[in-house]
Amino acid sequence: MKLIIIDDEPLARSLIIEYLSNFPELELVQECGDGFEGLKAINQHKPDLIFLDIQMPKINGFELLELIENPPAVIFTTAFEAYAIKAFEAHAIDYLLKPFSRERFNKAVQKWLQQKNTVVQNTEPLLDTIAASTGQHNRIVLKDNGKIKIIPTQQVLYLESADDYVKIHTAEGAFLKNKTMQYFETHLGEQDFVRIHRSYLVKIQLITRLEPYEKDSHMAILSTGQKLPVSKAGYAKLKQVLGL
Repeated sequence: MKLIIIDDEPLARSLIIEYLSNFPELELVQECGDGFEGLKAINQHKPDLIFLDIQMPKINGFELLELIENPPAVIFTTAFEAYAIKAFEAHAIDYLLKPFSRERFNKAVQKWLQQKNTVVQNTEPLLDTIAASTGQHNRIVLKDNGKIKIIPTQQVLYLESADDYVKIHTAEGAFLKNKTMQYFETHLGEQDFVRIHRSYLVKIQLITRLEPYEKDSHMAILSTGQKLPVSKAGYAKLKQVLGL
C-alpha cells in the first residue's frame, strides 16, 4: 500500500518515517515539503494513504484536499487549535496532534488498516465544517488550466452559478471552482457578499444602484459596469442588508 507524507517540517517527516518501520506493508513513495508538491505527488502516485500537515506555506492541508477530485485516506498531522480537532472527531477522520508518540502513531495507522476496506472516507463534510469554524474564507484556492490559483476574496467581484461549479468573477477574469453557491453564501460572510439571485452572489460594496426590470424583478448595476438580475427574494434581502 502506497503512502505520501506532506509536511513542511523535516523533523516531523523524519519522525513519521521512523515510526513507519513498524508497518512494512506500507510503502513510502514520496515525502513533500509543501502543498504544491503534495498535490503533484498525489496525482502521480495515487496513494492509498497520506499523512497531511494542516498549517503549511503556499496552500494549507485543507486547501490541498479541496483541489483533489477523489482524495485518498488522510491522517492529519497537526499542531492545530483544539476547536478544529472536534471536527476531525465528528467526521471520524484520524489526526495526530504534534508532538505525537510512536504509540499514538501506531494506533492511528492500525485503525486505518482495520477500516480501509469498510469505511469510505469522505473529507468534504469535514472541509465544510473546518471552513465554517476556522474562518477560512479570506481566499479561494482553485485549479486553472492545471495550475493552482489563489484568489483573495477582496479581489472577487461576484460569483455565478455554472452547473456543478461556481464561476468566480474577478477583474483578471473568471475562474471555476467545484463548490456550490450555498457553500459560498455560507462561508463568504454576509457583511461582504449578498445573494441577489439563485445564480448570483455579489460583493455588496460594488452595487451602485438598483433599476426596475420586468415584473417584480430588478437589475443590480455594479461600479464595474456589469448588470446582474435581482430576484424578488434577492431584492428583499438587499433592502435588508442595505437598510433601505
